[in-house]
Amino acid sequence: MRGTTVLPRTPCLQPKAGELPLHRLEVRAPDALPFTVGTFDTIGPMSRASFPHRHTFYEIVHVTGGTGDHVVDFTRWELGPPQLAVITPGQVHHWDARDLTGFVVLFTDDFLLEHPADRETLRRLSQQPWRLDERAAEETARLVAELDEEFRCGGQGTESVLRALMHVLIVRAGRLPGLADARPPARAQSVGTEFTRLLGRPDLGLWSVGALAERIGVTPGYLTDAVKTATGRTAAQLMREARTREAKRFLLGTDLTVRQVASRVGFADPAYFCRFFRRETGLSPGDYRRTGDAPPEIHHD
Repeated sequence: MRGTTVLPRTPCLQPKAGELPLHRLEVRAPDALPFTVGTFDTIGPMSRASFPHRHTFYEIVHVTGGTGDHVVDFTRWELGPPQLAVITPGQVHHWDARDLTGFVVLFTDDFLLEHPADRETLRRLSQQPWRLDERAAEETARLVAELDEEFRCGGQGTESVLRALMHVLIVRAGRLPGLADARPPARAQSVGTEFTRLLGRPDLGLWSVGALAERIGVTPGYLTDAVKTATGRTAAQLMREARTREAKRFLLGTDLTVRQVASRVGFADPAYFCRFFRRETGLSPGDYRRTGDAPPEIHHD
């Protein structure tokens, strides 16, 4: 995806006034594979950034040690190693942790082209961190270690090996208790996955079912049916949640005015946005911004 990767030591994009920092993936060369893996130490200090920020890429984190919290979309999750966490493009997160150890796997959406269904698994994994039992922890550690060795040492066919290992890692993670379920028909799954992926790209400004259907190349009616089949929820419901989630990110993470936030999430009329936000959250945007200064609720997975 254009603009999702940069060469090492490329200066970070300066966020627009009031917006959150947006991090791009550093790659070795302009045509390099949009992928990297390493420990928190080898990836660098940005891998454990303590300030809210977004990515243009996916991040899979295998936490093997540390205490404190991982804050994702302003929900605070207590660390409980061994643990697996996924951050998808567009999510806001930061670490409030000490002695953090483990591996970090970073890759853009392009890396998933051979296995598009993996996007849906990653989306579901991103809803919370996942504490691993002994067997899952050992398996995850082995796969991540293989990814790290292949990435560092490589050889002929390295790209194919990395993609294959990543697919196995994602599929195995998708079997974690509470995540595995029956799969919908392939076409509906594909359309539903693309719908949720695009909802996670707020920079596209696609804030209607019709606009998303046109982008995917299906009719609004088919999109509505496919999303219901793939997710068990309506497209309109997911759209409302996405707009509310993005508004919350702006209200808590930036100093944009309510009028500006309304515009960023597709509302031309700030008054209508305020009514929408109150209906979805029970609070006005101003009240939510003020109460958001309190420490986020702590969740135990």
